[in-house]
Amino acid sequence: MMRKEEGIIIKGIGGFYYVEVSGEIFECKARGLFRKQGIKPLAGDRVLISINEKAENTIDDIFERKSVLLRPPVANIDRLFVLSSTCEPSPVFLIIDRMTAYAENAGIESIVLFTKADMQSADEYVEIYRKAGFISYAVSSVDGRGVEEVRKELNGHISAFCGNSGVGKSSLLNALNPSLELKTAQISEKLGRGKHTTRHSELFRLEGGYVADTPGFSSFDFEDEDIILKDDLPYAFREFEKYIGQCRFTSSCLHVRDKGCRILQAVEEGEIPRSRHESYCSMMEQASAVKEWELNKRKK
Repeated sequence: MMRKEEGIIIKGIGGFYYVEVSGEIFECKARGLFRKQGIKPLAGDRVLISINEKAENTIDDIFERKSVLLRPPVANIDRLFVLSSTCEPSPVFLIIDRMTAYAENAGIESIVLFTKADMQSADEYVEIYRKAGFISYAVSSVDGRGVEEVRKELNGHISAFCGNSGVGKSSLLNALNPSLELKTAQISEKLGRGKHTTRHSELFRLEGGYVADTPGFSSFDFEDEDIILKDDLPYAFREFEKYIGQCRFTSSCLHVRDKGCRILQAVEEGEIPRSRHESYCSMMEQASAVKEWELNKRKK
């Protein structure tokens, strides 16, 4: 007997994929046609599977993806929680802004969280990102501030948490759901070694949605292929959008030191946070160094 069901891939490892259907997990193999088409099923994929009583369960169809990230490999994430601590370590705006720009470029909503708010006020930092158009909260796993707000933002979404080691990702996950203590301890152990023992991604249930447990999102180290191209970069900073096209030299303006740049004017007038523009300039310098042959390689 065979029946077809729709579900979500929780993880894939060793050629097997584990699909959740109405709270039940089924081990499946992907049909050969996906390999022929150059498609690899990913954690987060919404799929149609065949459940067979006397044969192997199979993934028959992969539905259209809302988003896809190949490093780490995960599909349909719609919320990226970007974490930075208010102190120990202090915020590094370039890291935060690279993460939010990367998400923006991939069509993923960023939510910026400042942890350890019980140790030092996060109001100044939260204001920067709210002004830039992001949902942003001060949170503390010690006194519980902001935890309920984060809980609501998770509901109904496929999310991931990212941020440098030591910012309190594990502590926040435990505050949201204490039963996750073992899993977050394992994540911390991987981070503490400074290298990842696995590249596969896995989703776990949390607050009416899913959270991606993946080493890549824990460290979020950027490689050359993650650089946002210079033509796309201004659009990865959402507060720039309403000024794009208003510069004196519209076609050539990079919004760095250009004369007549409307975005630079907005920075001087306090309409765009200066720290955000400084991050943009650093990323534009890197993007401008990408050679033409590298661009062609990316397009293939």
